[in-house]
Amino acid sequence: MNACALQLGAKFALLALFLVSQAFAGQYLVKVKGNQILLNDRTVKILGLRCSNALISEAKTNELIDNLDTFKSYGVNTVSVFLMGSRFGNIKGYLPDASLDAIYAARLGRIIDEADARGMIILVGCLYWSTSTAKDDLGTWKQTDANRAIANTIRWLKDHNYRNVLVDVDNEGMAHKATGWSIAQMIDAAHAVDPAIMVAYNASDPAPGNADLYIHFSPKVTGKPWFDSEATPTNTPGGYWGSYSKETNEKTGGMFYNYSRIGRYTSDMKSNQLSQTRDGYENYNGHMLASTWLQCAPGGGVNGPFMFPGGSSNITDVNSDVDKLHTDAGILWWLEYIKKRYGAWNPPPPHDR
Repeated sequence: MNACALQLGAKFALLALFLVSQAFAGQYLVKVKGNQILLNDRTVKILGLRCSNALISEAKTNELIDNLDTFKSYGVNTVSVFLMGSRFGNIKGYLPDASLDAIYAARLGRIIDEADARGMIILVGCLYWSTSTAKDDLGTWKQTDANRAIANTIRWLKDHNYRNVLVDVDNEGMAHKATGWSIAQMIDAAHAVDPAIMVAYNASDPAPGNADLYIHFSPKVTGKPWFDSEATPTNTPGGYWGSYSKETNEKTGGMFYNYSRIGRYTSDMKSNQLSQTRDGYENYNGHMLASTWLQCAPGGGVNGPFMFPGGSSNITDVNSDVDKLHTDAGILWWLEYIKKRYGAWNPPPPHDR
């Protein structure tokens, strides 16, 4: 066989590989119809985990992927992952020119692919402003830069045929509060690239009408879906994200700070979280658990965040040694409850491949 034939054969092989990879991408499609969230045209209620720091390292991305089947077996169908990492993680998924950092994008892509293979949804978080230092290298971004970052995120999702996704453009409206940027403009920038990718509003200001769905801090909008994407016990002494989880707030010998009382819950806190779960799932469009267990950083030798269930937090004294990791810390208690009440996640059939 001559060199020309060999070269032509290699090109056909690469083309075939490309076509196969495209055929196996995007088995699941999330969309909104009225006040319902649909997955492959079946109405679904969200039961999820906020894993905002899952891109912090290859090891943690792998850990989440390795536990997707476990989470699914308990009833979890959605996981949120942030390109701009949350407090103490400080993941810098955007470059100063508003493009995606290739390393973090690749990790996110692997998570989305693995979730798609299991009929699970990924809530892609974009901007996480406020106390995160992830924004510090971005220079003097303007509204146009924020819009471009969102547009680039949607374009990346579109180009990779990632359809088992929802998008949160501005976590809790943090960037909007700090800069005055319009979240409605960010949503418009997303829709201009691909209106078929569902985009959420997540801030306490009056909700713009152009979002596909409304989450967490957003007011509820008649005729549109709403779920809490970051639920924590509302009866926590000092507030869950207040003094309870930041009592010491010490820098821990490295680049990260960390939480106190990681993955610790009292019986009253558990009861409150479970009540919220029932209300969110049965009266709205779902419920996502947020926890220091899932969001803590590597600082202090804890080696977080933890992308596995951990323990049941049957801890006699949650206030002792608050900066040490307790052997029974975790979210297993919540996972066992949703499995008992709602069952393991059984997705609709995938699209024909």
